[in-house]
Amino acid sequence: MRSEEWEKLGGEKVMDVSLNELSQKLEEFAKARDWEKYHSPRNLLLAMVGEVGELSKVFQWRGEVDRGLPNWEESEKEHLGEELSDVLLYLIRLSDICGINLGDAATKKLVKNAIKYPAKGF
Repeated sequence: MRSEEWEKLGGEKVMDVSLNELSQKLEEFAKARDWEKYHSPRNLLLAMVGEVGELSKVFQWRGEVDRGLPNWEESEKEHLGEELSDVLLYLIRLSDICGINLGDAATKKLVKNAIKYPAKGF
């Protein structure tokens, strides 16, 4: 990506970004490239599944890994971040195209899970 494109996308280092902000940037990105015609729910889902496959390859043959990935090289962590981001971005775009507010849906799902799996009192 060219530096001017990155700046248009908000290329400064972001510590905290909302799903809505990412959604807006993804929509702008697709419109600028005339890709909206390809962004059907099916196409986005299949693309996301492909990215999950790429994410899986990062962990393939490693066995269990420690939290924080202390034995990984920085380049390996950067690659992992890129693959995680690909999955997240497709998920956000898919939810938008389907008319699902992902933040709202996730919050409601957390509440349902808390009821279904109550914390054990100690």
